[in-house]
Amino acid sequence: MTEEQKKPTMPDIDLSTLDEVEVESALDENPEIDAVHEELEALRAERDEFRDRFMRALADAENTRKRGEKDRREAEQYGGSKLARDVLPVFDNLARALEAADEETKKVSAALLEGIELTMRELLSVFKKHGIEPISPEVGDKFDPQVHQAMFEAPVPDTKAGDIIQVTEAGFMLHDRLLRPAKVGVSSTPG
Repeated sequence: MTEEQKKPTMPDIDLSTLDEVEVESALDENPEIDAVHEELEALRAERDEFRDRFMRALADAENTRKRGEKDRREAEQYGGSKLARDVLPVFDNLARALEAADEETKKVSAALLEGIELTMRELLSVFKKHGIEPISPEVGDKFDPQVHQAMFEAPVPDTKAGDIIQVTEAGFMLHDRLLRPAKVGVSSTPG
């Protein structure tokens, strides 16, 4: 038997001359029509299942693309954070070297101190280029636990509780993330 011979055939009925009830009756009498209806319903169910699976796969692919894009952006912005943290002590040591110089040292070693200042400016320029900004609180500013780390607390006259009384180390932000908090001393004197 060929494929054409295997397919169920419709009976030769002129449906245009019959009313709706007669059409239903004519279709119900033919068992081949029932088989076609069942196969059609099975195909519709399979189509709906494939459509659902396709839509889920499409949504999953879109979510994966978005997640990959987000991961790429974060890696681009924050990928160097470990290196940046490792370089921060260099900045601290340069700052300490400049602070340690007294007037006599400044006169004797003016060129050396100028070189340290230039190196520190260049380091800050590179930091800025890569989105690293210093957090430099001033004495008298209000303590902010989001960007400051309290190293000690002491009662100091003429201050309010929570005021910064000493800055021991500058902090840094990498774009919108805290790279290192500024280390500060905080007043415990009640207001």
